[in-house]
Amino acid sequence: MNQKNNFSNMLLSDGMKETLTSIGYTEATPIQAESIPHLLSGRDFIGQAQTGTGKTLAFGIPLLEMIDDASTHAQALVVCPTRELCLQVTNELNKISIYKHNVNLVAIYGGQGIEKQLKDLRQNKPQIIVATPGRLFDHLERKTIDLSKVNMIILDEADKMLDMGFRPEIEEIFSLLHDENQRIFFSATMPKAIKDLACSYLKNPVVIKTESKSLTATKIEQSYLKARSKDKVELLCRILDHKDPKLAVVFCNAKSTADEIVEEVKYRGFDAGVLHGDLSQNARDKVMAKFRAESIRVLIATDVASRGIDIDGVELVINYHLPQDPEDYIHRIGRTGRAGRLGQAISLVEPRDNSRLRKIMSVAKADIKRSEEHTSELQSH
Repeated sequence: MNQKNNFSNMLLSDGMKETLTSIGYTEATPIQAESIPHLLSGRDFIGQAQTGTGKTLAFGIPLLEMIDDASTHAQALVVCPTRELCLQVTNELNKISIYKHNVNLVAIYGGQGIEKQLKDLRQNKPQIIVATPGRLFDHLERKTIDLSKVNMIILDEADKMLDMGFRPEIEEIFSLLHDENQRIFFSATMPKAIKDLACSYLKNPVVIKTESKSLTATKIEQSYLKARSKDKVELLCRILDHKDPKLAVVFCNAKSTADEIVEEVKYRGFDAGVLHGDLSQNARDKVMAKFRAESIRVLIATDVASRGIDIDGVELVINYHLPQDPEDYIHRIGRTGRAGRLGQAISLVEPRDNSRLRKIMSVAKADIKRSEEHTSELQSH
């Protein structure tokens, strides 16, 4: 163990150190080790790290260390692109906040009745608010959340929020903050839009980029199969039948394709569900609850689900379509191989996808090996 990266050797309170030890966190990941000292010093900050590298603790530990739990106004705001990530971050912060008995967190997100959130805000008087941009904006317009005393704002998955079109809401949020607060961006990628936002709203930020030799997890066995478009569903079902994963996520690029695939997969006898942006929040919640409970074992998803799904038991990710953006390949396959477990990622590659596959291998620094498994019979027809 790298002693420098041991939480017990960091300038943290005894309460935080004891809490981290009690829940089994002893050694910081690279992004945590690089981020925590700068964030504790109060600097504005941009952290770039891939999914599954421990970004929530990287900002969550300093956030809780600096919160005044004797106060009853909002001091920290964490903004997340999706409901799933909002709840995931809230759960993680709750776990490490137990040493501060008077700290209250409230999650604010779309798909939940606003009346319940209004009641939580009134009764709990949270020092920490974790929110999605759209629902946060609803509360700001109603004047049910006051940002005037917030002294730390974190944009988690900032690139994803911009991809989803939330820049106007983000800029409005920043306009309501006082000038002296600490501003923190965490992002998997660093597109021009993030740099522009940082130039506008951050003051001399520390920029940290952690990157392993391979951007994709070494615990994930990656391969691809050559496939004609008309053979993909058959090939997908053969893979699921042969691998028999405890849980699997199948990614495709279109909602209509996801709906078609899930019906075909269910017809072949697999317990399956679908997750995409056209579903209501209630329907998405029900699908995810069934997936977590393993009452459905195959989740057919568009990239709306490639971040924010944090389920340790996913053994297999299948890319029915290669993603348009090579970075999304990293996020997709990061759904498996979590918590030290082994995982598999298999991509179905059409002849027209060859250049995209090469780009993914280059950007992700991934060794994706070709496999002939399951394809010989199809090629003979």
